[in-house]
Amino acid sequence: MKYARALVFAAMAGITIVTATGCSVARNQQSVGSYVDDSTITTEVKAKMVGDKTVDAGAINVQTLKGVVSLAGFAKSGAEKSQAETLARSVKGVTGVENKLVVRP
Repeated sequence: MKYARALVFAAMAGITIVTATGCSVARNQQSVGSYVDDSTITTEVKAKMVGDKTVDAGAINVQTLKGVVSLAGFAKSGAEKSQAETLARSVKGVTGVENKLVVRP
């Protein structure tokens, strides 16, 4: 019974968060559904970078807007920059990648 209440509470909290962010999302001309999709894409890209030992996930900022992933920050080499872009492109739902990473030795 305790778990059922906790599950209902978590679901209600999630619905409240999605509903509350709807107003701020609307100002950017993006639907709540696409905002959630973009958040999922960003999370999956970051997870792939964390799992790849050739990419320093902590030095790369990932943002997604309408399926387009923007990578910003620093890479230690051209290979790392390229690998970060490859990982981002491999995530389902990504329609494009803007690779703004700066190679810094």
